[in-house]
Amino acid sequence: SYSDILIEREVLMQKYIHLVQIVETEKVAANQLRHQLEDQDTEIERLKSEIVALNKTKEKMRPYQGSQEDEDPDIKKIKKVQSFMRGWLCRRKWKTIVQDYICSPHAESMRKRNQIVFNMVEAESEYVHQLYVLVNCFLRPLRMAASSKKPPISHDDVSSIFLNSETIMFLHEIFHQGLKARIANWPTLILADLFDILLPMLNIYQEFVRNHQYSLQVLANCKQNRDFDKLLKQYEANPACEGRMLETFLTYPMFQIPRYIITLHELLAHTPHEHIERKSLEFAKSKLEELSRVMHDEVSDTENIRKNLAIERTIVEGCDILLDTSQTFIRQGSLIQVPSVERGKLSKVRLGSLSLKKEGERQCFLFTKHFLICTRSSGGKLHLLKTGGVLSLIECTLVEETEAS
Repeated sequence: SYSDILIEREVLMQKYIHLVQIVETEKVAANQLRHQLEDQDTEIERLKSEIVALNKTKEKMRPYQGSQEDEDPDIKKIKKVQSFMRGWLCRRKWKTIVQDYICSPHAESMRKRNQIVFNMVEAESEYVHQLYVLVNCFLRPLRMAASSKKPPISHDDVSSIFLNSETIMFLHEIFHQGLKARIANWPTLILADLFDILLPMLNIYQEFVRNHQYSLQVLANCKQNRDFDKLLKQYEANPACEGRMLETFLTYPMFQIPRYIITLHELLAHTPHEHIERKSLEFAKSKLEELSRVMHDEVSDTENIRKNLAIERTIVEGCDILLDTSQTFIRQGSLIQVPSVERGKLSKVRLGSLSLKKEGERQCFLFTKHFLICTRSSGGKLHLLKTGGVLSLIECTLVEETEAS
């Protein structure tokens, strides 16, 4: 219809007006860009002219550089002397700077720190050699001997004596190779990441230290066998052992963790607080100290239990109070029990039957909770006193006699 055609015409007119506006806007933008290009061309021409003028000015200021042959010989000599003087002054200044640093506290601290690291590498090399001798001169030959037709020692005893020794040797060989690689990059010494590798593996030391006393006990029992003792002496005669016994090599790992703690303590003493490794070294030192305390406590508890059991086995009647793990041994020794004299008369002896005419020697054991009094028979065996042989220290009162008489 006519009305629809009018509506379409209006729509088309609106689109036409919109397109015309867009065309006008683009024309304005094109004119602006054209003006900018003309301005930039003008600026480029101006800069080119300035560069040409500057080059001409420089050429005027250096009239003699174009031809070195025309330069005055006296000027050449003066320049040469000036060059020597400038070099001498620079070398003198640099020498002064270097000397001042060499004499500074920081340089002294770094020298001591480097010396500690070098000593640690030497000590680690020696320790790896000791472990190598322990494994190759004792552990592996004894394993072969335990597999022979007439074994002088069993595989269980070999495992008990050398628990984790081979693993510890492999661990420290890796650690030693890492240390040597760090020394190869001297003067840059980064050690903290090596201790980060070592720390998670140190739990094997706990087992070794916990087993150490038992391993020496097993070794002592095995030495009762003549064949084993003869074989062991052959191994100890190896030149690599340098006259040292097997017990000596088994003891070396016991001191390695304390040695690392001392080395880290010395390193931190000569490491600046802003040093990149300080936090890592402090963390390694704290972990090693914590492990050392745990190992010390475990060794003390184990030793105390073994000592209590050893005393309990020497008493013929046995003693149940020594089976308490909280019962800590303090000391032992002999005491003389004498009959007391009161107003010229012999009083009744309180601790056990004793002849009133002579003194008696008692073997005594002091623990944290009890005091044991024993008599020793002619066969060397101990017997608890029937009366008062076990005294509870909780129920006792300590009396000090201050009179000189």
